[in-house]
Amino acid sequence: VAVVTIVLSIGVTNMSKRNAIIRKLTAVETLGCAQIICSDKTGTLTQNKMTVVDYYGEDEKLLAQAMALCSDAKIEDGTDSAVGEPTECALVNYAYKLGLNKGDVEKTMHRVGEVPFDSGRKMMTTLHKDAENNRIVQYTKGAPDEVLKRCTRILKNGKAVEITDEDRADILEANKSMADKALRVLMAAMAVHEQMPSDVSVEGVEHDLCFLGLTGMIDPVRPEVKYAIEECNQAGITPIMITGDHIDTASAIGRELGILLEGKQAITGSMLNELSDEEFEKEIENISVYARVQPEHKVRIVNMWKKKGYVTAMTGDGVNDAPSIKSAD
Repeated sequence: VAVVTIVLSIGVTNMSKRNAIIRKLTAVETLGCAQIICSDKTGTLTQNKMTVVDYYGEDEKLLAQAMALCSDAKIEDGTDSAVGEPTECALVNYAYKLGLNKGDVEKTMHRVGEVPFDSGRKMMTTLHKDAENNRIVQYTKGAPDEVLKRCTRILKNGKAVEITDEDRADILEANKSMADKALRVLMAAMAVHEQMPSDVSVEGVEHDLCFLGLTGMIDPVRPEVKYAIEECNQAGITPIMITGDHIDTASAIGRELGILLEGKQAITGSMLNELSDEEFEKEIENISVYARVQPEHKVRIVNMWKKKGYVTAMTGDGVNDAPSIKSAD
């Protein structure tokens, strides 16, 4: 016991030199025995420094305005860059580069209502008083596969017309094309109301929308991550990537980082829901990338690795990672 304590103490000392604080001595021993590392993607494997580099839609300026107004990031006074959540900053900066300063636009498009973002439905909605046209304009942005379900019209030649199956196929193809390039894709849609809706809720306003377009943004991987994953693989530690991104985006990044290796597969949270615990226990060792997940999925993944007898670590920087971090060894 004395020898083990000395070894652990040396380990703690060495880690403190790397600015890592250890609250419990036994944590060092568990860390050294880790066989599985489940990791959130955004901000952990990637830099969380988003930049819009591609778009799809008829009217780029209207698309950029919708994305910027349907966000909580703002252009900082006296600067030309946005402050706020990284994804929303990228959208506000995108609009700014097209000549749309969010602060100026809001003077005639003041926000009068909102349905906040929710990780379950993967979208948010804002309503704005259009002073020039005396109407309420609604913008909704979020995951393309979810927002598209709520679209019944599409903008063509400046007019909202009924969306067709061919339109939907083209939109999904554009989404896949961006995602295959490891871009994070968001969709924007809109609706126009003669007066303020009496029911500003998911059920009240997030339906019968008009598709505006897609934006594709790049989130560069952290330069040190690829080498760290190579070291994990060489040491017999299996890295698992878990993200809320589209499965094509997740797969592209997983391949780039060396997580999604040949013979391994990527699945979505909805696909995971279809698996019983017995089926998941049999399949888990073949799955290295999880996309479109909820916090409860992360906990299930960690607990299943533990059930199979693996010492499991979880890392992530978001509040949604807290339950799975607590569940991990």
